[in-house]
Amino acid sequence: QVQLVESGGGSVQAGGSLRLSCIASENPYRSINYWGWFRQAPGKEREGIAAIYTHFGVTKYDDSVKGRFTVSQDIARNTVYLQMTSLKPEDTAMYYCAAAWVPLVLDQIRPGDFNYWGQGTQVTVSS
Repeated sequence: QVQLVESGGGSVQAGGSLRLSCIASENPYRSINYWGWFRQAPGKEREGIAAIYTHFGVTKYDDSVKGRFTVSQDIARNTVYLQMTSLKPEDTAMYYCAAAWVPLVLDQIRPGDFNYWGQGTQVTVSS
């Protein structure tokens, strides 16, 4: 069973940056080709904000983070990153990484498409 562990969350002021990391407990190359980053603010649904397809070389972003967040991967380290810049107070949420194997590029970043989830890391942006 693959386990995912996020790190890198914290508290920053608006306009600041953070880099989240998500490391898989096992070499995911054969069992995972799709990584996603989600966030969930209190009282709101979990939303997919970024995704990367290991084999297809494709990244996807929600409009709310496009141009500010960048998802990347280091296959050798079994790690996926989310570089967040120009952070806004509305980015405050618990951030989760997720992973799965999919046969093709999907049109949306949906929680139901993922098999493995991390426990989350809190990001707080103050104005």
